[in-house]
Amino acid sequence: MIWLDWKLNLGVEIDYPKPQSIGADRLANAAAVADLYGFPAVVVDFGTAVTFDIVSERRTYIGGVIAPGLETMTNFLYQRTALLPRISLKEPRLRSGNRRPRRCYLAQYSVIVAWFGKLSHESKRSSFPRKKVHVVADRWLRAPDRRALAEIGVVRPHLTLEGLRIIANLNVLLLPGGRRFQFAVFSEGR
Repeated sequence: MIWLDWKLNLGVEIDYPKPQSIGADRLANAAAVADLYGFPAVVVDFGTAVTFDIVSERRTYIGGVIAPGLETMTNFLYQRTALLPRISLKEPRLRSGNRRPRRCYLAQYSVIVAWFGKLSHESKRSSFPRKKVHVVADRWLRAPDRRALAEIGVVRPHLTLEGLRIIANLNVLLLPGGRRFQFAVFSEGR
């Protein structure tokens, strides 16, 4: 068994000031996107947090951005405001006269989409002008309009797990007689 960190052979180099601060899930995503789709690439992970990570044209992880996910943001707003209702991440059905939940849902969703669109556009424009950039997400947001996420080229639901598999295969120990010892790769959960 080995723990996933930046010191392993990930299939991507790391060019980041504090590589020990990169989460195991983000390293696994970078390894998976580089191996499965090529580079340059952008990985978007829509989870508790929304992470946006970049693998350069040199197959190097160069960093990314992390922000609250939609569920985290909606729960925070509900807990910290007096009058905002708890909002389901399923698009609310309209009831006559009560459009407030839908407006709140759309406003919060719009923040994530605008943030994602701006980051995706800027990173492609500034880091990879005139290059094909693979944009891969681990899932779709529950979205009223998926066209807003048009930058995403591929949705790969098990991208992080595939990254763990790829990293495990890259870190095989050869034993005497040509036998291979396969490690199990684990990441530290929080």
